[in-house]
Formats: sequence, structure tokens, C-alpha cells
Amino acid sequence: MTTLSQTPGAPALHTSPGAAARTWRIVRLNLVNKWTTIYVPVMIMFFIWLVNWLIWWIIWGATAPADRAKALDGTQWSGGAFYIFVYMLVVGIQVISATFPFALGYSVTRRDFSLGSGLTFLLLSAGYALGFAVLSMVEEWTNGWGLGGHLFTSVYFAGESFAGRLFIVFSGMLFFFAIGAFSAALFMRWRLYGVLAVVAALVLLLVGGAALITFTASWPAVGAWFAANGPLGVTAWLLVPTALAALAGFAVLGRATPRS
Repeated sequence: MTTLSQTPGAPALHTSPGAAARTWRIVRLNLVNKWTTIYVPVMIMFFIWLVNWLIWWIIWGATAPADRAKALDGTQWSGGAFYIFVYMLVVGIQVISATFPFALGYSVTRRDFSLGSGLTFLLLSAGYALGFAVLSMVEEWTNGWGLGGHLFTSVYFAGESFAGRLFIVFSGMLFFFAIGAFSAALFMRWRLYGVLAVVAALVLLLVGGAALITFTASWPAVGAWFAANGPLGVTAWLLVPTALAALAGFAVLGRATPRS
């Protein structure tokens, strides 16, 4: 019996890329179109800030100096910053629905695609959370961009430290990424019928939960729970449905077959 050995100077045998390299290839694939994932959301967020600044300027100019602080105090309930989270849900849908069929065409495994897409969402969430948190600090240092307005320091983020705001935005974006990716996985596996079935089930669960809380007169307790946990605690609990959506999406995508 003889054994095969590689002689010195001979070309190395071809080996497939490692798991880390395969995962990073999916990240690069997902980020090929930077307009969709980076440039467009940043541009729209800047436009939202500009419109808000103009509104604050109008309020500032049309209000007596003694009443300006009170008038602009209402801006702390602004929901303008919520746009970026909804956009991440759309990105999560696009990554799965557009990239998944293309990746499988190049013999990418579903596991590698799921891991690479998950890493993509983590990186995007971290980048946007860092930018959001920095802008919130700048907004505070400049007294609401010179006008006392609130966009990045609305009531949902204000009162928290830099690390707290970073965690809130990061977790919120991960949640919407996971929901978007799970929705796209459902569509890939069962098309529109699967999406509608899951949405209907979730609506029934929410209505049933609201009915249970109403009949047991537990709404004060629910309000007290939100008040006690605050934005940081509520966001931490949001990681639970985020993990469940991510695991469910991974399971569904494992049996999904792209179809035109």
C-alpha cells in the first residue's frame, strides 16, 4: 500500500474557502448596491432633518420669545426619526428577495447566506446606531440645532446616555431587519399566501391579547410596566421577538426555493 503525498514545489491542492470567507462574501454581495443600503436612507434622513429644522425655525420666528421654549417642547414627541427604522425593514426584505435567488445560482448554501445576511444586518445596525447616537449628542450640544428642536433626542431616546441611545437604536434596527427578512423568507417559501397567513395569525394574537388585557382591567399595569422599564428596558425586551424572527426566518429559508 502506498500513500499519496504532495511533493515539495508542487502547486497546492485547491481548497474551498473557509466559513468566515464564505460568510464575508455574502456580506459584500448584500452591500454591492450601496445606494439602497446606505446612501438613499442617509439622504432621506437628512431631508427629514431639514424639513424639521425649517418647521422649528417657523415656530421660533412666529412665537414670542417668552413662549418659544414651551412651543418647541412639543417637538420631543416627534416621530420623524422613525423613518430610518421602517426603511431597514424594507432593506431586510430586499436583501432576501433580491439577493437570495442570485446567491443560490452561484452554489451558495442557505446556511452561508443566512449567516452572511445576519452579519450584514448587524453591521448596518451598528453603523446607523453610531451615526444616530452621535447626531443626538450634537443636537444636545447645539440646543436643538440652535432652535430647541428634537429629532434625534425625542422622548424615546432622551434621558439616556450615549451608550443607552446606541443600544436603543441598534436593537430597534435589528428588530426591523429581522421582521423584514422573515417576511421575505415566508414569501420565498410560500409566496403571498404564507405572508398573509402569518400576518393574520399575528393580528389575531394581538387582538386576543388586547381583549384579555381589557377584560382583566390590566391596562394600568401595562402602562406601569412601560413606565418602569423605560425606553432602554423595553428595547432590551425587543431582542426576544428579534431572535425568534431571526430563527424562524432561518428555518423557513432552509426550505425555500426561488421561483420567478
